[in-house]
Order: sequence, then structure tokens, then C-alpha cells
Amino acid sequence: MITLRYFEKKDFKQLTDWVETAEFMLQWAGPSFVYPLNEFQLKEYLKDANKKDSTSYIYSVIEEETQKLVGHVSLSRIDRNNRSARIGRVILGDPNTKGKGFCCQMIQQVLKIAFDELNLHRVTLGVFDFNKAAIACYEKAGFQKEGLMRDHQKFGDDYWSLWEMGILEDEWRKITERA
Repeated sequence: MITLRYFEKKDFKQLTDWVETAEFMLQWAGPSFVYPLNEFQLKEYLKDANKKDSTSYIYSVIEEETQKLVGHVSLSRIDRNNRSARIGRVILGDPNTKGKGFCCQMIQQVLKIAFDELNLHRVTLGVFDFNKAAIACYEKAGFQKEGLMRDHQKFGDDYWSLWEMGILEDEWRKITERA
């Protein structure tokens, strides 16, 4: 089991340690950061986050049993007028956590915040088409593929395609009623 808590300065080092290559950073955060990830960029990332009416909430993922930091996730682009937001920067950095269902728990907890606490109507995310494990996790949480953005991101000589995925509040409610 995992718990989400707000991302803090004390978590910076662990996150920068997880983001070891420019390729991984692009997969994790898109073009939002410049490699190598550093404290200055993370301070900017946190600057207006995690306040009462923020447009982004940034979380550290804590394994309950060990109280160890194992991941990171954000809920951003919060638009209270349109009741929408976007999940991003999803990472399970500790290799010992792979295959334990933590990613799905993380997404479920963020959706609970989005739909139950923030009363949102729609949550989206983007995932590169080669990230099959993440796509399976998001679909399990109730996300639907809404469109493929072909050759969306260039890395070196390659182009990566991105699935746009979304879930609506009534879809979330149906899933949580069954659980």
C-alpha cells in the first residue's frame, strides 16, 4: 500500500537520482525540464503548487510499510471552471516496487483527489505508445484512449507517438461503486 503526501524540498535528491538520463527525463516529464534535473528546476516546479487554490498538486509516493519514498506524481492544469485536470510526471523510481500494483494505487489515489475532493469532471494524461505497462495501468484505472498523437516528440533521430487518455467523473463513479 502507498500514501501520497505533498512533494517537498527534502524529496528533491531522490527524484533527481531517479532521473538518470535525458531520455528517461523526457519520458517522465516531457520537455518541461532540461536535463540534468536540478534543485533550481524543482523549486520552480513547486513554486505555486500545493496551496489551497493551486492549479497543481505535486505528490511524493510513500510505501506505507517502510515509509520509504518510492515514487512521484502530479495533478496539474487544474481548471476549476471547466472542472478538468491532467495527471503527469508519474514515476515509480524504486526498482523494488515494480510489480506490486503501486502505480495503479497511485493513479487511483490521484483520481480520488480529483473527483472526490476537487469535484472535477474530467482528468487526462499523456503516455508514450511504447510504455505498455503504464497504458495497462491507466486502462485498469478507467482511462480510455482518446487519440494518438503520431510522432509527437522527437528524441535524437526518433519520434515518439503519444496516447492521449481521459476519464470522466461518471466513469470514475461506476468503477468505485463496483469496488
